[in-house]
Amino acid sequence: MAPKKLTHQVTLELAAGNAPVVDLGKMLGQTGVNLVEIKKTYDAATANQRGDVVPVVVSVFEDRSFALRLKSPPTAFLIKKALGDKGSSRPGHEVAGKITTAQLREIAERKLPDLNTSDVEMAMRTIAGTARSMGVAVVD
Repeated sequence: MAPKKLTHQVTLELAAGNAPVVDLGKMLGQTGVNLVEIKKTYDAATANQRGDVVPVVVSVFEDRSFALRLKSPPTAFLIKKALGDKGSSRPGHEVAGKITTAQLREIAERKLPDLNTSDVEMAMRTIAGTARSMGVAVVD
């Protein structure tokens, strides 16, 4: 059997366990794919991550079938989640909050499959750079 021909591919950042059909319709409506079926599949796959933003790569094929590939939540989202209520977003403040090295390691381990390294220490440096650019300090 010949491989299916890919006609459309898009990456969306959706709420885990509760993907809004409106967002799916904006990006995939013109493809003719069954949006309700995509929503059901995505929601079932991400139900255990409710409250997170989980990016998904949606591939639509010539026969209007589809495939979903889930990614890890965005780094900035995970850093903000680690900050919780401790962060400050007031203008003029250099540091928006602090995260611990343990929190940094946890985020790096979660992001590892989507990064271009397999070394946790390198991943931690990458995540720390994102944290610095957000005004978040990493403390021991």
